Amino acid sequence: MLETSARLLKLLSLLQAHKDWSGPELADRLGVSTRTVRNDMERLRSLGYPVHATPGVAGGYRLGAGAALPPLLLDDEEAVAVAVGLGRAAGGGVAGIEESSVRALAKLEQVLPVKLRRRVSALNAYTVQIPGTVPSVPPEVLTTIANAARDHERLRFDYTGHDGSVTTRDAEPYRLVHRRGRWYLVAWDVERRDWRTFRVDRISPRTPGGPRFAPRELPFDVAEHVERGVNTAMWRYRARVLLHAPAERMRGLPTGMDFEPVDEHTCVAHVGGDDLNGIAVWIGALGVDFEVLDPPELAEVVRGLSERYRRAVSDR
Repeated sequence: MLETSARLLKLLSLLQAHKDWSGPELADRLGVSTRTVRNDMERLRSLGYPVHATPGVAGGYRLGAGAALPPLLLDDEEAVAVAVGLGRAAGGGVAGIEESSVRALAKLEQVLPVKLRRRVSALNAYTVQIPGTVPSVPPEVLTTIANAARDHERLRFDYTGHDGSVTTRDAEPYRLVHRRGRWYLVAWDVERRDWRTFRVDRISPRTPGGPRFAPRELPFDVAEHVERGVNTAMWRYRARVLLHAPAERMRGLPTGMDFEPVDEHTCVAHVGGDDLNGIAVWIGALGVDFEVLDPPELAEVVRGLSERYRRAVSDR
């Protein structure tokens, strides 16, 4: 009986971790026969879990949505991650889930083992969150994208550009990236036949989504790809500035910018932003001499700032 119970827990964990499983795949994972898998599925159904079965060669098992939330199985690391994530969500960042996050966190902490509760408490006690002003994202949008990426299903959505224009996109979603308060989607754009990075707060998913796709191998480091995209194409303005400092020295600063070497003494910084004044101030804060290459509007903003700074100290 103990062996059967342990196997049921393992089976439930597998069903919760992946959307679709074939009978032979589950039998191989559990080290049992496909007949035993079928019997175990019936036991789960008798316990109230909505397990759906599809016959045929392409068929398999799927854990569906029931009338009530069934118990979830989490290992130690998953439990800590969920608890910390709920704590962050309670402080904002995802639209409309602050109160729900507090309630869920209270329930989770009530059943956490002492050793895990101490880990969560330590992380929360020694972590400081600074509220931001970036756009929040509805939680259902994040879950829709995450589920499509997990199940290798195309995602159709309306996307709002910097100029307010809306286009319909068909993409293969791969990764969600959270960077400085904003969410980004890294996906293969089917129509443009290239990798693209989308701001999630500008995405409005369409239902139903597209068909399943065969996963591609990511040809880049996701974090670096998003960082590079955010600093250039993701913004309303894109600037190139010649810095009188070597690229290696500038890359050692936590700027997130892309630096292109020119020679051993200079490099070109590629930076983007929604506000030219912000770009000018950010470049000035690097602490090195620079020349604005483009756009011309940035040069005018820098010139205006220099006059303002000069007047601020001209009488002292």
